[in-house]
Amino acid sequence: MRLFTVSTLLLFFLSSGMALQIQCYQCEEMTHDCSTPEFIVNCTVNVQDMCQKEVLVKDDGIHYRKSCASSGACLIASSGYQQFCSGKLHSVCITCCNTPLCNGPRQKKRPQPSAAITLTTPQLPVFSLYLFLLLSSTLC
Repeated sequence: MRLFTVSTLLLFFLSSGMALQIQCYQCEEMTHDCSTPEFIVNCTVNVQDMCQKEVLVKDDGIHYRKSCASSGACLIASSGYQQFCSGKLHSVCITCCNTPLCNGPRQKKRPQPSAAITLTTPQLPVFSLYLFLLLSSTLC
């Protein structure tokens, strides 16, 4: 009976959209912000769990690169380029975030954190929930 209960709960959580998929804007070397519906992509479930945004200041203006990214790769890239994020010519700023379409246009009048990394509350992985339910049902 406990196995049935755990299996039912797992099926419910999987079917209710608790899989870790995020939508991000994606574009390469655009001279406009590319934050319109045609640039929205679905990231790879449970692999690409963040959105990345690169803002490059070049001789001919501001260029944008946006994509899905894994948290490890994005956080390493953003911390590695933090020293080059000045907003001046040849500046490169990379930011990471983990909410849907968070690499879109900047929000107006919103306080920005001091670091180049913007994170929100992490989502609970389905596997951890399954493991918790399985352990709690066997220990009771």
